[in-house]
Amino acid sequence: MSLLKLQDLCLSIHGEKILDKINFSVESGQIVAVVGESGSGKSMTASAVMQLLPDGAKMDGSIWLDDQELLGKSEKEMCSVRANDIGMIFQEPMTALNPVQTIGNQIMEAVKVAEPKLSKDEVRQKAEMMLRRVELPQSRFPLNTYPHKLSGGQRQRVVIAIAISQNPKLLIADEPTTALDVTTQAKIIEILKKFVEKDNMGLLLISHDLAVVAEVADHIIIMRNGVIVEEGDTATFFANMKHEYSKKLFAASRQNNGGKFIEDAAEIILDVKNLTKDYKLSGKENFRAVNNVSFSLKRGENLGLVGESGCGKSTLSRCILGVEDYSEGSISINGKAFSGQKELRRHINVVFQDPYGSFNPRHTVERLVAEPFYLLESQPNATERRAKVKDMLRHVGLEETDIDKYPHEFSGGQRQRIAIARALITEPSIILLDEATSALDVLIRKQILELLEKLSEMLGISYLFISHDLSTVKNITDRVLVMKDGVIIEQGNTQEIYQNPQHPYTKSLLDATPDIKKAIKKLRNNLDDNII
Repeated sequence: MSLLKLQDLCLSIHGEKILDKINFSVESGQIVAVVGESGSGKSMTASAVMQLLPDGAKMDGSIWLDDQELLGKSEKEMCSVRANDIGMIFQEPMTALNPVQTIGNQIMEAVKVAEPKLSKDEVRQKAEMMLRRVELPQSRFPLNTYPHKLSGGQRQRVVIAIAISQNPKLLIADEPTTALDVTTQAKIIEILKKFVEKDNMGLLLISHDLAVVAEVADHIIIMRNGVIVEEGDTATFFANMKHEYSKKLFAASRQNNGGKFIEDAAEIILDVKNLTKDYKLSGKENFRAVNNVSFSLKRGENLGLVGESGCGKSTLSRCILGVEDYSEGSISINGKAFSGQKELRRHINVVFQDPYGSFNPRHTVERLVAEPFYLLESQPNATERRAKVKDMLRHVGLEETDIDKYPHEFSGGQRQRIAIARALITEPSIILLDEATSALDVLIRKQILELLEKLSEMLGISYLFISHDLSTVKNITDRVLVMKDGVIIEQGNTQEIYQNPQHPYTKSLLDATPDIKKAIKKLRNNLDDNII
């Protein structure tokens, strides 16, 4: 009998159909990946298994866990199942963790729920063991550490430790690596694979990215609009794709060759020379976050800045935006020295990773997009402002009628288009994109990248694209800078860097980047070996 089996599962919320006749199974020791874009129903499928659904939800069909039928169980019975049989890893660890509780308290709470008869010392010992299993040793990460003192990848490891503390039969991971840098992402995936192999647990992996799951999943399920459109064993799936949507996802996951030729004589619009940024620590000690960084950006050029978490790229971007002072060096925009002056800030705008977090939810689209007008010496009147906002919305592929709506009325991709419209409103020379596509599913990401490329050609804008995702940077940039420990360790033409990296760190980043073409080649080689 399968560990998990869904039979003709249907889900509706307040009468609206969300899932329609979902059928699949997960075996012990197997990784099953459910892939689809936002709104496909993949996360609702996981929530249905956990019975964590909103009011008004109605389900039909069957959900079997071993020999237990989960549909029809009371909340008290489901609490026991969640405590002992199913572990859940959520997408955003900072939201999943309690910020005012230590990581030790949160792991020990899960241990006590699963094993109430353990003594305090035994609970503490098990919590320490769980942290060691996710490679967070007690010597560096004591139980009294708070979540805000950890990096994104370390927080995700704590969430994994909580999920596995009950020794579950089934582990559900909902986008566990989204917005993590590629090296951290690879480590998290490797940790999950180890648990599946060592503990013989089943893993239901929810993802929007075929490139991520191609290397780890045993079985792939493609979902769209609440329906499974195609599925198959990973080893043969990519050679036998039949559904157009599967092919579309595959195309969006592949690394394309981007970049264009920029003349050497092109005007330099951003020039950073010998930039250094120090932070004062306790006493007289300093921490150097950015160390003697120099580079330039030409008009119409797209420049990528890549590196894992903590390399200094966000600090560098804040200095370039003029929102943080730098210790040494210089920054010039359009040939003028820049240190945050209002009259120059209109020439450089920013698009953040999470537009919903950077928007005031009480403001309309008109007010949000028009916000940067305060940088202008002569601000437009109400009629001119509204006309300008409508024009920007058209540029980014939205409707004029969206102008009076609020952020919650849009999807993630639409909100990012609004953020791009806001960045364009002052007609800047440079737009800094800070992880602007990392939280989007692959199809929406592809649309946003195509939009940015179109706007660059049409308006002559230059992009400084800050990201940990090398595949995304490859698709849109002409040159790339690789940053580590506050230093630019390698830079050059994007295609040349990708084809022939010189620094070992760059090579390690490229090796850790999910590549669907490499994964398929590896699968085919494994198939050939088995045939032999």
